[in-house]
Amino acid sequence: MPLLVAPALPAGSLGAQEQPHLPVRPGLALRAWRDDDASAVRVAFDCPAIQRWHVRRLDGDDEARAWTAQWAGRWRDETAASWAVVDADDRPVGQVGLRGVLLAEASAQVSYWVLPAARGRGIATDALATLTRWSFTRAGLHRLALEHSTANTASCQVATRAGFTVEGVLRGSVRHADGWHDMHLHARLRTDGPLCSPDST
Repeated sequence: MPLLVAPALPAGSLGAQEQPHLPVRPGLALRAWRDDDASAVRVAFDCPAIQRWHVRRLDGDDEARAWTAQWAGRWRDETAASWAVVDADDRPVGQVGLRGVLLAEASAQVSYWVLPAARGRGIATDALATLTRWSFTRAGLHRLALEHSTANTASCQVATRAGFTVEGVLRGSVRHADGWHDMHLHARLRTDGPLCSPDST
């Protein structure tokens, strides 16, 4: 029986279009980052939990603005994308995005975080599900994967609720401030079952 190979996505599949605005649920949406979001980004990266799991700090407003500004170019280059998760007042409460986009393989990694004040409302799960749905139905991707420390139970719950199956453990794969961590590898395929609906958490 011949192997069935998913067709590669041509260069320009993402860069030729505007980064979309994606509704998540009433009062929650995904949009591109703006310069005036820098203060929210600083709050995020000042959070000890986000620092711990993302191994990143931002020094000052200029670096925060550089963080928000980078994503337009990375979208055009088709290497990565990031969306601000915004509330009904268009204020960022989190982030969800694609990293390591490989159009030839129709695959990407996903990442997410939520500001401390917005946690416990299912925001990360619903934002991840929305991005996953768009990635499979509109962007044409075949596989999305994510990794998190095995000690990061909150991230594991988000991934599981959004239908990302645990595929294994990568031993001593990422070094955090307290040493090397084993990482859970989760993934979801376009051919997997239905995505969870918003407010499912």
